[in-house]
Amino acid sequence: ARGAGKERAMKTITFAVPCYNSAEYMDACIESLLAVGDDVEVIIVNDGSSDGTAAKADSWQERYPDIVCAVHQENGGHGAAVNAGLEHAHGRYFKVVDSDDWLDVEAMAEVMGYLREQMEYADPTDLVIANYVYEKVHENARTVMRYKNVFPVAQEFTWDDVGTFNPSQYLLMHSVIYRTDLLRDAGLELPRHCFYVDNIFVYQPLPCVQTLYYLDVDMYRYFIGREDQSVNESVMLGRLDQQLRVTRIMIDTVDVEAIENKRLRHYMENYLSMMMTICSIFLRMRNQPGDKEALDGIWEYLRDADPALYRRVRLKVLNLG
Repeated sequence: ARGAGKERAMKTITFAVPCYNSAEYMDACIESLLAVGDDVEVIIVNDGSSDGTAAKADSWQERYPDIVCAVHQENGGHGAAVNAGLEHAHGRYFKVVDSDDWLDVEAMAEVMGYLREQMEYADPTDLVIANYVYEKVHENARTVMRYKNVFPVAQEFTWDDVGTFNPSQYLLMHSVIYRTDLLRDAGLELPRHCFYVDNIFVYQPLPCVQTLYYLDVDMYRYFIGREDQSVNESVMLGRLDQQLRVTRIMIDTVDVEAIENKRLRHYMENYLSMMMTICSIFLRMRNQPGDKEALDGIWEYLRDADPALYRRVRLKVLNLG
């Protein structure tokens, strides 16, 4: 990757912005990050774009040389862009913000207040969580995803203090801010040329997390509406091989049975069950040649890795598997 090459001082937080042909909408995202304060770092990762993304990234760096760093690399996909952001990060904390999304300024004022406090401590909070919002711009509608039924609000806590997640309620990349060194110590490296790597990002590092903090503010605004978004059903059906790849990596990178804390272990098991459910449903929906073998294969992969976990997960999705 080719970057600014300038040594930077420690910042409160690094925002990594993966960009692939994002020239049309990336400015709004970056403006929302610059509004957070001067003690942030914005790393724009131009992931082999063919439009005006590279020029825009360089322009932002020229205007804000102490805040913005433009990194240019050959196309490697979302995971490679996140890896590059983490590699170049000088923030105590690290957050990924996709180039068509944005952060809420008022919510970030509260979040940054807490992160700035953590800069004074030798042992800062490992994981800071806030709400995210599905912004269905074309429908003029929004849905807020919050966690106050699960986490204590505005106090540091541990996994022992975590309540019960609702069905389909999980931590997403949008809602988390990790301590940067924790991600590095966890050995996080996302696969190249693969979608759905955000699942690995919010799964693999969790066993390393000892302390958490939740703010009930609507921090992350997740744009919904582009036809090529990876969450669209037709797109997911076409990328099932990548969903399977990510699920295998999740099975490989975390030994769920070895997690001592029961609440964290239960959460990790449920998350993996959700991934297995998605694989099972979409392979059955698509029903193309080889899909039955692929379905059998992913379940065999889990069984071979951890027979006890396999049995429990299988029970949870019995009607699908």
